[in-house]
Amino acid sequence: MTTLPGTRRLLTTWALLMALTVLSMVSARLDADDWQALPLWSAGLVIAATGFKAQRLLMVYLNLRAATPAWKGAFVGLVLLTLTLIAGGYLAARLS
Repeated sequence: MTTLPGTRRLLTTWALLMALTVLSMVSARLDADDWQALPLWSAGLVIAATGFKAQRLLMVYLNLRAATPAWKGAFVGLVLLTLTLIAGGYLAARLS
């Protein structure tokens, strides 16, 4: 048994990543007429989609699903820290 992801898993993940990219783009363009900051729900949707995309990239393309829990935890923790910093920066800008 191989631990590498199969072609079907890679293509399915690629299609999902593309769909989430389109979802993020559409969400960001919903209020393009105002040229103001994104609404909180739209920014939350973009950040959630980005987090899921990062998780899929780590588990499928970097093949962390076959790694030890320490590696998985370290990488997922770094992604969560990055997303938290981005969300915090967005909220700080909205509140000031």
